[in-house]
Amino acid sequence: MNFALILFLLLMITFVAWLVERFVLAPSRLRHAEAAVADFERTEADHLRRSHGEQAVETQRQALRALRLRQPLWVEYTAGLFPVILVVFALRSFLVEPFKIPSGSMIPTLMVGDLILVNKFSYGLRLPIVHTKVLSVGEPERGDVMVFRYPRDPSVDYIKRVIGIPGDTVSYLNKRLMINGKDVGLKPMGRFIDVDSYSEVPRFIETIEGQSHQILTNPERRSEIQPVEAFPLLDRCEYRTNGVVCRVPEGHYFVMGDNRENSLDSRFWGFVPEQNIVGKAFFIWMNFSDLSRIGSFD
Repeated sequence: MNFALILFLLLMITFVAWLVERFVLAPSRLRHAEAAVADFERTEADHLRRSHGEQAVETQRQALRALRLRQPLWVEYTAGLFPVILVVFALRSFLVEPFKIPSGSMIPTLMVGDLILVNKFSYGLRLPIVHTKVLSVGEPERGDVMVFRYPRDPSVDYIKRVIGIPGDTVSYLNKRLMINGKDVGLKPMGRFIDVDSYSEVPRFIETIEGQSHQILTNPERRSEIQPVEAFPLLDRCEYRTNGVVCRVPEGHYFVMGDNRENSLDSRFWGFVPEQNIVGKAFFIWMNFSDLSRIGSFD
């Protein structure tokens, strides 16, 4: 489901209803209200004033106006919702969008069920629906946790960590990551217990561009990697028996999950085009299974 498109359609429907209400229906109701009050003044006001006083006349006058000016229900639920939908659309399209983590590819940084916020302004202002960048603010940096539209199916959103930016050479050989010929250091950090599979996986601290984050990887597992299918710019990657080496082309990014043996990422399906970028993930606002997860993350 393309929620952005649905929200845009709702915005257009309520906007049209708001225009009709503002320039056609509301003026018409106002004319009818004034006519009803004038008719009351001619036919009933004097009698009511003599029997119940001026206050009764004013009360009846206000009741008549309110009755004629009242919006129909269909207007309340279309034109009346336009300002709310406009605010939601603007916030979601240009500033912050919520996402739910559906898989374990980013464990231990992000867990299944984490509800996160994504800053859509970090990497520039983009038009909704068409995703065209109209204002450049910043670019993804190595180590960022980024949400993007999956290149093989842009209707699906993925979240991974940015490993390589345009011009980088990324090597992942024998379970060791190198960026531009420099080995990314790993510091052992015990073992991670997966309560769902009742298994333990070695946990490490990885540092990229001076920023540290945790990853899971099992050095004892096989290192061979094969592409899931031929992807654009496949010739920029060299697949070996012990891993893969890729040269990141201009306008593209190389991404990987922190759960290295359980992540379908750039090692298998290639690069993320710049136009597929959604934004930078930065905050866990809820996890109904574990409230301690709430907070910012690296």
